[in-house]
Amino acid sequence: MASNPKLSIPWKIKLHISTLAFGVDITRRSDGTVNRFLMSLFDVKSPPSNKPISGVTATDITVDKARNLWFRLYTPISDGDTSSTNTMPVIFYFHGGGFAYLSADSKPLDEFCYGLARLLSAIVVSVNYRLAPENRYPAQPEDCFDTVKFIDETTSILGFPSYANLKNCFLAGDSAGGNLVHHVMVKASQHKFRNVKLIGGILIQPYFGGEERTESEIRLSGKVPYVTMDRTDWMWKVYLPEGSDRDHPASNVFGPNSEYNSGQEIPIRIPPSVIFVGGFDPLIDWQKRYYEGLKKLGKEVNLIEYPNAFHTFYVYPELPEFSLFINDVKDFMQKQIVAAANN
Repeated sequence: MASNPKLSIPWKIKLHISTLAFGVDITRRSDGTVNRFLMSLFDVKSPPSNKPISGVTATDITVDKARNLWFRLYTPISDGDTSSTNTMPVIFYFHGGGFAYLSADSKPLDEFCYGLARLLSAIVVSVNYRLAPENRYPAQPEDCFDTVKFIDETTSILGFPSYANLKNCFLAGDSAGGNLVHHVMVKASQHKFRNVKLIGGILIQPYFGGEERTESEIRLSGKVPYVTMDRTDWMWKVYLPEGSDRDHPASNVFGPNSEYNSGQEIPIRIPPSVIFVGGFDPLIDWQKRYYEGLKKLGKEVNLIEYPNAFHTFYVYPELPEFSLFINDVKDFMQKQIVAAANN
């Protein structure tokens, strides 16, 4: 296979990447725990802002205080027209970080969600789910699903805008959050919502894996930003249930231990989805396998590849792929909104 052209990254982005990667590496302990205090020096937090920032406000809302489950609500300021034809879609966003790092108020993710709300004219619900290794699978998809249920079942949420259209809801996530999108979509398909209607899934470089080493992992690991086999192996080890390997269905959805390989027809009712991948992402082969798995099940799914994109390209608006990504997400959402209106 021909090698990719050389990856070129602006020096400011390189510095940010190397700093955060260094922070992750020195806070991963050999006993499978994380030095949270030390990581706080690298993971800069941003407070919510009731004062609009580029036309978007941010408010933190508690779902379950006992498990520190909350979400940051990003609300574009309405132009005053809140008629039924102009209500805003809602995006439930699940952040990346290998299930063990970052949070809804981490500065890069906070800025990313401000951008999504502003550029997509959408209300964004960014879920602060529990982290591994303190909480292993299935705590993370449960937290994300419970947040969707909370909004579905709570009649009045202080600060939640009246112009939110709960009939036009999307699940979106990057990296580990993209993995969570799949598992929450499956969980949601088995639940009857009162108000929320999930009409699309947006998986941004989703974090899937398995025991096998794929061609892209071998070729790109350690040669591109963020993703190395040492880091990903450690993250799977502290996230998956004790005693599990990387072929656990939480990681390898269509792998050897998948229920979809049982020979029995198992219905999986999930909404249309789009998967974004990058040519310089070592996880691209796993992402494409997931795409092919959904296609084999007859699901409506689209794969969009940016050949020169590395893992987490989407948090850097200065990269040319960022504007392409926003336009592609906007097109996907609009298509699903029109389809939902016609059903």
